[in-house]
Amino acid sequence: MTETFRLSGLARPEDARAMLDMAAEHFADHADVTRTGDCVTIAGEGGEAVISLDGNQLRIALAAESAARLQLLRTMLAEHLFYFAGGEALELSWSDPPPPAVPPNLHEVRVVATETVTPHMLRVKFVCADLTPFVGGNMHVRLLVPPKGREPVWPVIGEDGRIKWPEGEDALLIRVYTIRFVDIERGEVWVDFLQHPAPGIATPGADFARDAKPGDRAAFLGPGGGGVPEAEHIFLAGDEAALPAIARIAEEAPAGTKLTAIIVVESASEEQAIGGAAELDLTWLHRSSAGTEGLAQTIHHALADLDSETFVWIACEKSDIRDIRALLKNRQHDRKKMYVAWYWDRDSDDVR
Repeated sequence: MTETFRLSGLARPEDARAMLDMAAEHFADHADVTRTGDCVTIAGEGGEAVISLDGNQLRIALAAESAARLQLLRTMLAEHLFYFAGGEALELSWSDPPPPAVPPNLHEVRVVATETVTPHMLRVKFVCADLTPFVGGNMHVRLLVPPKGREPVWPVIGEDGRIKWPEGEDALLIRVYTIRFVDIERGEVWVDFLQHPAPGIATPGADFARDAKPGDRAAFLGPGGGGVPEAEHIFLAGDEAALPAIARIAEEAPAGTKLTAIIVVESASEEQAIGGAAELDLTWLHRSSAGTEGLAQTIHHALADLDSETFVWIACEKSDIRDIRALLKNRQHDRKKMYVAWYWDRDSDDVR
């Protein structure tokens, strides 16, 4: 009989019902959510959270298949509840919290090599002691880079379940990236970094990759954020920022899967060889070509021809994603059959 690990909690927000509503709506896009009156159940990989309204507080019951998954579930929920609270007060306590410790999904890595993939895509190869979490399944990680010349100080899970990040001189560079490839024989994890220099725009992630040397220390927090969709037909679309994820999906999708992909890059020199066992219909768009239709407009036209069973996977700029989400909502496309995310913001002065 498999042991179940449990933990209970109590959240006291300013408006408990509003927070319960936000949790039910938000997690519906990411997990199996059921709601019965004032009780919401969120079921995901290896764990379950039950949130119940009790007056103006929320009672929380967590259950997971391992102690590590239980702590990850606690952290995930705590981070979201404080996000839902915004600037409002929130008290969150747990029945039997473990002492502060490094998150169980933090993996220390070291740089072993770098490789130029295209003129604006640089690959960094990391060695990692345990590759198991990165094989199949979720494919996104938070890359944690310590300050140059300092011994890394990694985050810990605090008493309320949230991650406590090092501050001051120990503050980490934190960016989200896709695991492009896992080389099991060499014990390596590959991450591709888009090099996109622009006046006045900070690109700390790209800078790290450009300056990386063998032996440099870093860490991955994760993985998370979804993996290869399970569907007979998958529509993929994105720009250079999404290219590593699209390429990995195309390479790992099983035989018999039909893939339709649209990728926009600066020019033909940024195209990459992509392919695997699945059937792939790939269209490259070049931003530098005069008269080329933009990615968002091309996606709008393509979505009109898709049936309701197609899994839609799109990642690009924030404002474009906002329009695409609205279109999919108007089409009443099943939220369980889509991954639509913004990977960068053209109005931000801090890019990857």
